[in-house]
Amino acid sequence: MIVSKHVFVTGGVTSSLGKGIIASSLAKLLQARGFSVTIQKFDPYINIDPGTLNPYEHGECYVTDDGAETDLDLGHYERFLNIPTSRANNITTGRIYHNVIQKERRGDYLGKTVQVIPHITDEIKRNFLLLSEERKYQIIITEIGGCVGDIESLPFIEAVRQMKWELGQDNVIVVHLTLIPYLKSAGELKTKPTQHSVKQLSEAGVQPDILVCRSEYPLPPEIRKKLSQFCNVDYDSVIEALDSDTIYEVPILMQKEKLDKRVLQKLRLPYDNEPKMDKWKNFLKKLRNPKREVHIGLVGKYVKLHDAYKSISEAFIHAGVANDCKVHIHWINSEELVEKDLAQELAELHGVLVAPGFGDRGIEGKIQAIRYVRENKVPFLGICLGMQCATVEFARNVLGLEGAASTEIDKNTPHPVIDLMESQQHITQKGGTMRLGSYPCKLKEGTKVYKIYNKTIIHERHRHRYEFNNKYLDMFEQAGMIASGINPDNNLVEVIELCDHPWFIGTQYHPELKSTVDSPHPLFIKFVEASIEYAKNKNKSALETQRVGL
Repeated sequence: MIVSKHVFVTGGVTSSLGKGIIASSLAKLLQARGFSVTIQKFDPYINIDPGTLNPYEHGECYVTDDGAETDLDLGHYERFLNIPTSRANNITTGRIYHNVIQKERRGDYLGKTVQVIPHITDEIKRNFLLLSEERKYQIIITEIGGCVGDIESLPFIEAVRQMKWELGQDNVIVVHLTLIPYLKSAGELKTKPTQHSVKQLSEAGVQPDILVCRSEYPLPPEIRKKLSQFCNVDYDSVIEALDSDTIYEVPILMQKEKLDKRVLQKLRLPYDNEPKMDKWKNFLKKLRNPKREVHIGLVGKYVKLHDAYKSISEAFIHAGVANDCKVHIHWINSEELVEKDLAQELAELHGVLVAPGFGDRGIEGKIQAIRYVRENKVPFLGICLGMQCATVEFARNVLGLEGAASTEIDKNTPHPVIDLMESQQHITQKGGTMRLGSYPCKLKEGTKVYKIYNKTIIHERHRHRYEFNNKYLDMFEQAGMIASGINPDNNLVEVIELCDHPWFIGTQYHPELKSTVDSPHPLFIKFVEASIEYAKNKNKSALETQRVGL
């Protein structure tokens, strides 16, 4: 039976320091030493989950196999560790209070006054320990969202204090991530913000065991010594975390700083064997030394915040490395695309991905972009709404169905080629009510997508309410757009592709959510491969044209 050790990762001074990346990097190093590790995220906001949050507010909503709508950091956890997360890996204040109020309504507290301490903190601790009850993880890393000192974070910090007291110093440690700013005018690195952050944490009853210090410049010994003395942390436990141009270098940087070794020492776990990071280093080497490059357009309406499409951009990195290729993503705002010259805007691209999303904003720009790539034989991948837009474009411009649309966009369309799923007809609540999580899909033999997966049954993750209207399926297939992937349980169209196009595929599911460093998603690998081939042919054609001109 495995008894889990716990590592809590907190943050101070400012948000967006990268707690998720530090947690993921530490977990990767511990995993590479042979330990069974998982990571969970506790977010202080009152939303039940991120499912109803605007992507500009919170980045993408990451979906797990079991249908949980979660924080985007869970994507980092999966991409680094190559193991799936679940609903238990992401808990919010909203979920905690919801659970406590439900217990109060049932009478579980036997008439007692329900308070933050002990009832809220007890519920937080219960959720801290859910994954350890599975008895399969030696180390559980828990990232606490937000900053120390935030009002909404206080119950979580108090719960960490209680955990450390209840389970003991050898079983619970705290890693505190903070910022060491550089004042250009003074020419100095400043430790005072970190000192104040640690002071706030200490006032809450939690003494950090390890400091991880984000900085643009290396920490000289005198700075480390000062932090050690003033923050009451061992000198060797002051860890430098320099800025990096790729998140995938962070585990290597943390290995050099011996973060994993310090954690194991404090948890009284063996640390003699070094982490086996050869495969990771090879990935990093290929990432830094690509043999070729391609330019791929990502057409969406949230492109001003790249985190809104984080899993897609990371999937391109994984697929690029698999093809020894640097993928340059061109972020194209679909709202502005309708006012631009499509040929001029898209002509230099070697592939186009039309991104998922909701609502009517930017739809026409997506449809116009799809028409361009279809007619000009440019490699295309449409995801979720991107696949639905491809269906609408084909209906209008190939089938001649004037006014064809999705009923999400036009409820009175004469040709609802995309319609609300039957199971969604009477649902009014927004949060957690879509078709979510992993579902099976049966691929048709002989199709492009079948050759890509090389199997008949696949399982992919979903997040949608609308679907392909099967009343129009025969018409589409007779014109050359076939349904190459079908859900075997409800006959839902999962994949569409064009017969007379080199590479034109749309998926109702989200393949980007299952791409990791160790297992790049096959659809993205083949899409990048098709874009490389398109670039070769385009360059060859340009050279031939140049020769003729001479």
